[in-house]
Amino acid sequence: MDQVPEDWQRGLVIVAHPDDIEYGAAAAVARWTGMGKDIRYVLVTSGEAGIAGMPPAEAGPLREAEEIAAAEVVGVREVEFLGHPDGRVQETLALRRDLAAAIRRHRPEMVVLFHFGETWAPGYVNSADHRAVGRAGLDAISDAGNEWIFPELSDPTPWSARYAAVVGPNATHAVDVTSTIDLAAASLAAHRRYLEVLSEEPVESQVRAIVETATSPKEGFAAARAVGFELYHFGG
Repeated sequence: MDQVPEDWQRGLVIVAHPDDIEYGAAAAVARWTGMGKDIRYVLVTSGEAGIAGMPPAEAGPLREAEEIAAAEVVGVREVEFLGHPDGRVQETLALRRDLAAAIRRHRPEMVVLFHFGETWAPGYVNSADHRAVGRAGLDAISDAGNEWIFPELSDPTPWSARYAAVVGPNATHAVDVTSTIDLAAASLAAHRRYLEVLSEEPVESQVRAIVETATSPKEGFAAARAVGFELYHFGG
């Protein structure tokens, strides 16, 4: 397994919900910001449907605040929420346009997305929001560099990223995150209210198990802890 290219300066992480990044890629983000890279987050929803017993009008602002706090732990200062409805995101031209516009605004060389396959493993279905955001995000990278697909996006001007790296089970490349495990754990722990409702298990125990799974060693990659990505190349 090869190393994810790191010959870039600005990265944009696009996900569906608050906590998605912390479940998979926060350790890699911490590595990159520690190298001086400019990493930014775009979240398609505010996760307002994600806390049982808490109305969306209350949960949305809470989850946004938790995500902003989680981002700060790993050195990310720019976090944008697009306001699509949590649990009802659709893979539409409108979503592609919104994501292409975000890519043009932030002008990344690397775009990080999350697994958009039908399942995580046999018998474990991936969520509809994850599938829609991942597929639309991958298409939006090309859209952002084409002046004619969404001509209404006249400002800013078209932008072409160089890479997309998709977190998930089909990894072709990896990043050594051995030195950033503690930061990844602290970032996930910022979602305390969400995790408290998700399980009766103590938050610290949940965090430890999630981070250990997300940063497990990768076969053929010489690192004690690693995050795996499927790498795509673009013409930027």
